[in-house]
Amino acid sequence: MSKVEIKGIIPPILTPMNDDESINEAELRHQVNRMIDAGVSGIFAFGTNGESYALSHKEKVQILKIVVDETKKRVPVYAGTGCVTTRETITLSKEAEEIGADILSVIVPYFAAASQDELYEHYKAVAEAVNLPVVLYNIPARTGNALAPATVARLAKDIPNILGAKDSSGNFDNMKQYIELTQNIGKDFSVLSGNDSLILPALMFGGKGGIAGCANVFPHTMVEIYEAFTAGDIERAKKVQDSIRIFRNCFKYGNPNTLVKIAAGLLGDPVGPCRRPFSKITPEGMEALKKTLEQCKANGLH
Repeated sequence: MSKVEIKGIIPPILTPMNDDESINEAELRHQVNRMIDAGVSGIFAFGTNGESYALSHKEKVQILKIVVDETKKRVPVYAGTGCVTTRETITLSKEAEEIGADILSVIVPYFAAASQDELYEHYKAVAEAVNLPVVLYNIPARTGNALAPATVARLAKDIPNILGAKDSSGNFDNMKQYIELTQNIGKDFSVLSGNDSLILPALMFGGKGGIAGCANVFPHTMVEIYEAFTAGDIERAKKVQDSIRIFRNCFKYGNPNTLVKIAAGLLGDPVGPCRRPFSKITPEGMEALKKTLEQCKANGLH
């Protein structure tokens, strides 16, 4: 297994679509280069903001091939290979490895309730089926299953290629426990914030960065949080972290993934809408989003 550092700002890259909801390959390639030019530390194909929940297996394979080809090893490529069942997750994970992904991000199985022992066995089986680093992905509001800190620690200690965890619970104490329980285990283990408002707090407590949906809209700004922190300029990092709050406040108007994709379109990137039915916000939300983007531009976000 090659050594790949799991750190920095990694955008869960949008999946651009044409009017007929087919994959817009040219725009996907453009978005890969847009992110890399902004200084991101990796590209995450079909994460939550990439509409993994709305893509077929065949489309995921298509997208990953495009992303790997366009990235050309300039940054690591993460692939979101988590599915409902262990069997399907292993199948997609093996394909991702063959295609050339560098890291797998495996979301907690969803819809059906799972015990912590079942989650442990699931991740153990997936990790042992591949020769790639695996990042656990906890997002209980979407999956209905929460990956407990003790389970993360157990997996980190027991399975050599489970090397990170992304926490999108929004509960900072949960993420902090991920960090605390995976320190001093005899290997590097990276905890990444999946909540963009908690990237700096995570870094300050020993986290390694964030998988940041807002980077699809303001990639330079999101990268600056990490760069300011690693340069030791904490005050600057705090200022940049706080600057994205006004945009995130718009998430109350609808599905955050939808808001992010619409915002990217309003700023000139023809990524198309999210796949139906997750594609609209109210007229009130659209007006608020447009005003917010104008304010963000005036504040220097880009």
